[in-house]
Amino acid sequence: MINVTKTFLPPADEFNAILKKAWDNHWITNRGELVKELENKLKELLGVPFLTLTNNGTVPLQIAIKALGLRGEIITTPFSYVATTSTIVWENCQPVFVDIDPHHLTIDESKIEEAITPSTTAILATHVFGNPCAVNVIEDLAKKHQLKVIYDAAHCFGVKYQGQSVFNFGDVSTCSFHATKLFHTAEGGAMFTSDSHLHDTLFYHHNFGHKGPTAFQGLGINAKMSELSGAMGLSVLPYLDAIMTSRKAAVENYQELLANCGLRFMKIREGTSWNYSYFPVIFESEAILLKVMKVLNENGIMPRRYFYPSLSSLNYVKPQSTPIADKIAEQILCLPLYHELSLTDIQRITNLVKQNL
Repeated sequence: MINVTKTFLPPADEFNAILKKAWDNHWITNRGELVKELENKLKELLGVPFLTLTNNGTVPLQIAIKALGLRGEIITTPFSYVATTSTIVWENCQPVFVDIDPHHLTIDESKIEEAITPSTTAILATHVFGNPCAVNVIEDLAKKHQLKVIYDAAHCFGVKYQGQSVFNFGDVSTCSFHATKLFHTAEGGAMFTSDSHLHDTLFYHHNFGHKGPTAFQGLGINAKMSELSGAMGLSVLPYLDAIMTSRKAAVENYQELLANCGLRFMKIREGTSWNYSYFPVIFESEAILLKVMKVLNENGIMPRRYFYPSLSSLNYVKPQSTPIADKIAEQILCLPLYHELSLTDIQRITNLVKQNL
């Protein structure tokens, strides 16, 4: 079986040696030694001023909306994982969809301004498959209309744009460290900001609102990462270069073997140092996609339809017209991509794809 992804697991003895510190301290949650160590190492590695680790990659979006005091309408993309939209609704705001750029697959920055109303308070955009949005245009629009900006950067670990971490853009950026991601903590996430005051607000929101053991700074929930997840992150970190190198090689093999056969690839935005987080291909029609997917499945190969269906079709949002996102969602398929995927596997996958186009 070749799944769309495969979790990287470090050697068990290395994980256990790190986890032993938590056992020795009898401290497995509430921001122990390992979580703090991981935060410091990630700040240095990524070149970010502030980050807070969390227990998953969705709750940072909820906290960001709460910390920024957002109400009313939030402009967002219909082409993302459901958490982007569901979080907006969960926090009692209204998602307003702006269609996507058909090449970069990110929110179409040229269509954002026409969607702004007196009720708009923020833009929540997704860096799709690690491909950055047009952050400079979005920043200018936000300043012009006094809007906040949140980036769902769940796929963006290690991505740089214009020479710096993509996490440095927006009022808040969030990331997922789920087991399927190229860097993971089994389950976890993080939220980033360049504003020290906002960082403090995000931080107390993620820890019940505590200000010391007996005082409270404000409203909060429990979003803390455990020491078990911290240990996993620390044991994965030394292998990042090898993981990235193998994924880059796999993507380049895919691109070479699938060149000039009628498939379309996502265009990486100029100025981006990409992380090879996913390998999406766009078919000429949904019918061809379904045919290819059926053959792959019959041969034990399990690609996945990210992101299908378009979020504008969710039954808890107001119907909105997003024809480009709707079409892309019907025609895009992510092929298997992970650190151990061999050239032989890639050749087998691509041969089956080309034979059934």
